[in-house]
Amino acid sequence: MQWGDIDFLWAILLSPVVLIYVGLCLLFYFFQHYFFFRPEILPRYFEYQFPFPFEEVNFDMEDGGRINAIHFRVPNSLGVVYYLKGNSRSLKGWGKFAKDFVGKGYDFFMIDYRGFGKSKGKRTEATLYNDAQTVYKWLSGEYGQEQIVIYGRSMGSGIAARIAAWNHPRMLILDSPYYSFLHTVRRFAFFFPLRWLLRYHLRTDRFITQVTSPIYLIHGDRDRLIPYRESVMLHELAPERSTLVTIHGGKHNNLPELPQYHQKVYDILNREALAYTAPQAKSLPAED
Repeated sequence: MQWGDIDFLWAILLSPVVLIYVGLCLLFYFFQHYFFFRPEILPRYFEYQFPFPFEEVNFDMEDGGRINAIHFRVPNSLGVVYYLKGNSRSLKGWGKFAKDFVGKGYDFFMIDYRGFGKSKGKRTEATLYNDAQTVYKWLSGEYGQEQIVIYGRSMGSGIAARIAAWNHPRMLILDSPYYSFLHTVRRFAFFFPLRWLLRYHLRTDRFITQVTSPIYLIHGDRDRLIPYRESVMLHELAPERSTLVTIHGGKHNNLPELPQYHQKVYDILNREALAYTAPQAKSLPAED
């Protein structure tokens, strides 16, 4: 290489456009958690207020982290819904979704991830999985795995798929799931070398192929944040174990407002409850 070529190379590397691009890459790498997570932080003494009886449960992790959870119980429950929520707010706002499941005869259990609500500790992809798995083990001691329904909503769908792949719950329900975190983020940040910069991968596509329990994929066909196509792609990875449930007209954040969503969830929960208590009973028709 000639000296002139080296000078030309340095000129390119030090050009304002390249420097700005490198700076943006570094900014994305070190501060991506601010883009992906929008937590609401609560003081430890905060008292939750919900219209149904519940108890607050805390889990102290080996690395010093602390996971805060809420547990709703109903008489003679059909099992427990272990709900892994999305990437915003805290249990203070998400706890309202308990009514969608206690009203269908199920206990309801939800955690806040580290840095959300009253939960504390450094958050990484590994700690998201490990914390959720620690809680699952506790729930399996309380109920037995055959009584646990893992429900993952939006960002929580990747975590839910990971936990279902490690264990044997009654079923896995993914609500508005993404194919993989990389696949979704690439739609908005395609100009970054994401394979090298992304610190959260959440490979729902990989985990779903390892799940042995029945899988239900619930998705609105008008979802613009996480397109319906991503659930179609996930269903194609495990066609024999998964059922794609289409909410016609559903968007990303309005599914609980639609009567058909509640009917579909009711049918799913009761179908599997019937299959567990009476295996010889005839299965209900498959969802569309």
